[in-house]
Amino acid sequence: MKKVGFVGVGVMGKSMVRNLMKKGFDVSIYTRTKSKVEDVISEGAKWCDTVKECAQGQDAVITIVGFPKDVEEVYFGENGIIENVPVGSYIIDMTTTSPKLDQRIYEAAKARGVHGLDAPVSGGDVGAQKGTLAIMVGGDKEDFEACLPIFQAMGTNIVYEGPSGAGQHCKMANQIALSGTLASCCEALTYAKAVGLDPRTMMDTISTGAAGSWQMSNNGYKMLVDDYKPGFFVAHYIKDMKLAVEELSDRGKSLPILNEVLSMFEELSADGGDRLGTQALIQVYDKK
Repeated sequence: MKKVGFVGVGVMGKSMVRNLMKKGFDVSIYTRTKSKVEDVISEGAKWCDTVKECAQGQDAVITIVGFPKDVEEVYFGENGIIENVPVGSYIIDMTTTSPKLDQRIYEAAKARGVHGLDAPVSGGDVGAQKGTLAIMVGGDKEDFEACLPIFQAMGTNIVYEGPSGAGQHCKMANQIALSGTLASCCEALTYAKAVGLDPRTMMDTISTGAAGSWQMSNNGYKMLVDDYKPGFFVAHYIKDMKLAVEELSDRGKSLPILNEVLSMFEELSADGGDRLGTQALIQVYDKK
């Protein structure tokens, strides 16, 4: 399996494409704005003018796009991936999207003799750059095993979670856990400022102890210097939290911390923060 199509070459996708090429994969790419990927084209990625072209003749096609509507658009219809990949090939949706939608993709692909996997990732832009992403995979286990070399080019913690949709459900759990950790980091900084501690000294002190987390060690330090450059967009995180809320609602459940953090992010969004990184949540606390 050497020929890989890649649809959606954004903050995460660009580094993932580079890592695939480093491992010897022949990568064809499509994204909405060609000018934003001229660098990876110059490094060896083959540009395709359409999703259809990017799907044709590939051993596998990977997608990592923004929202469920984008996933539907690239997979379905006569110009979509499912109708244009070769029979026997693999389609891998690495977008964080609805488990129900990826189950639909799996069934539609199966009807055409194509293998479908959902494989959302965690680790942000840093993990994508370093090739250390956590990859959570749902689908048929033999398809997971067939695609393992592709996953190994992009990540280090690669786990088969179960049948179609299970990868997305695991990612929902990841985003739920992240919500409280990120908010707690903001609250620790808010407390430090309120009582007159030096915020950086406080962060240096507690980040290596029991309170430490990836969010504190990465996004916490960005908060200190008002660095809101996106490693993961606010708009995309709101989408993820809403998907988790929807899945829970279908099962008669509700999570208070998740709901509260979602409410704060929606406030940030209303103030124009959609294209900022998730560390911009500190702005909500600073405003209060």
